[in-house]
Amino acid sequence: MKRKLISAIGIAGMMVSIAACGGEGDGGSDKGADAKELTVWLTVDAQNNWPELVEAADAAVKKKHPGLKINHEYYGWPDKNAKLDAVLATDKAPDVVEMGNTEMLGYMVKGAFAPLDQAKFDNSDAWLDGLKASVTYEGKTYGVPYYAGGRVANWRKDLAASVGVKTPPKTYEDLTAALNKIQKKQGGKFNAWYQPTRDWYAAMSFVYDAGGAIATESGGQWKASLSSPESLKGLKEFKHVVDTYMHGDKTKDESDRYIVYGQGKSAMIFAAAWEGATAEDPKNDKSGKLKGNLENFVMPGPSGKNMPVFLGGSDLAVPVKSDAQDLAAEWINAFAGSSGQKGLMAKGNLPNNKTDLATLKNDPKTAVPATAAESNWFVPMAPGWGQVEKAQILQTMLQSIGTGKKSVEAAAKEADAAIDKVINNK
Repeated sequence: MKRKLISAIGIAGMMVSIAACGGEGDGGSDKGADAKELTVWLTVDAQNNWPELVEAADAAVKKKHPGLKINHEYYGWPDKNAKLDAVLATDKAPDVVEMGNTEMLGYMVKGAFAPLDQAKFDNSDAWLDGLKASVTYEGKTYGVPYYAGGRVANWRKDLAASVGVKTPPKTYEDLTAALNKIQKKQGGKFNAWYQPTRDWYAAMSFVYDAGGAIATESGGQWKASLSSPESLKGLKEFKHVVDTYMHGDKTKDESDRYIVYGQGKSAMIFAAAWEGATAEDPKNDKSGKLKGNLENFVMPGPSGKNMPVFLGGSDLAVPVKSDAQDLAAEWINAFAGSSGQKGLMAKGNLPNNKTDLATLKNDPKTAVPATAAESNWFVPMAPGWGQVEKAQILQTMLQSIGTGKKSVEAAAKEADAAIDKVINNK
């Protein structure tokens, strides 16, 4: 599921009261260890798909704290943050709240979450790099990774077989050779690779694969680096993909990619792992050609290594205004710790740590997403990153590149200047 990063501006008002209340705890300061009530906010994903894991966490914590009452509230992704912002301005903050990992930064910058003692959480020394980055700000830990979602390549086996390719490509050269044959056979209006131009998650994978980065930090200051030679190399390869294989609307983002894929006019996508399965659902498979005919594979990168992928997912945080911070940390570990991760994996999620991820690589059903997730990247954890996303700087750059409005160099230089104006602003 796509997670939208909220703007730091949008939570500035409610942060005034948070700053006034202090909150320099470390998640292990005996704050609220004897509380009698705990309020946990999760999204409907947990309510609908793994309620037994929530119940197991409740039972484990109640066993240690007889008489404890645990309240649960469930929210949909679109309205969760508005409700959280409103309640954080009062004295009725929840004790545990689920956040999309790209939503964490704006709240950490403004001091909304309590620092936690990372050592108190299972497998914390093996958290996936991208997830660990999402809960870390200025050297402190403000959340616990809950589960992950990666990106994989997905293509139609029938179209690959029609040009003599019977197995998924292992190298980028093999991939492009197969796509060139498919493109030639299907004709100019067909998308051998449906790659929306404004999909910055995919584009930045090319940048990181080439050794580039969106921005780099030095001496406490962040500076955009899309104009570096490495980043430009990645952006130029992304443009080559769009120019060569993408013959649809080059002003679109990835929000309806699975729907377009389901129309049968594309041979491949590079997308969140759930998108292929969703595209072949009868509701979306308008061509009738996708069901049982799609295949996930690890996306090879031009560098010769697996393509680094943006690692999405959820984190669990403790609001700084919680009166039960220690109990909240206990509940989080009971829910997202070792036993919880096994339950989440059984439900088709990627775990929050490398140790469990390695076990999934041995199962053919999970080997592709697990292997793909090993190489990952995350957004710059800079105080003004929320403003970068809000202004859609990357999307604007990519559209200019994809439509040919600007050269790669000119678009990247303009994006760097726009990023530098806001990335260090709290």
